[in-house]
Amino acid sequence: MRNKNGVTLVELLIVVLILGALAAIAIPRLTQSADTAKKNACATNIDIINSQIELYAAENDNIYPANLEVITNSTTYFPDGPPQCPVTDANYPDVLVNNRVDRSAHNHP
Repeated sequence: MRNKNGVTLVELLIVVLILGALAAIAIPRLTQSADTAKKNACATNIDIINSQIELYAAENDNIYPANLEVITNSTTYFPDGPPQCPVTDANYPDVLVNNRVDRSAHNHP
């Protein structure tokens, strides 16, 4: 009898097929998770902007800013610069509804 060393072509093909099936399952889930994380980060940015608007009003005798740029361009409230939407890589629109950034005006499907 001969000693069998190495793997056969069929065994190697089975391993490649199993790895391909696992990749076909995992890759779409990873992509979906990244999109969900970006949408959640965008919602968090809007919450932070709204809290900074409230802080501005508290520091200025309940006078709210005339527009969003007053808050986002201030290094007091955003020392790292204006926040940007992680989904679109754009600044948030200067639309204040009742002195707040409305999430429905900047919603990602």
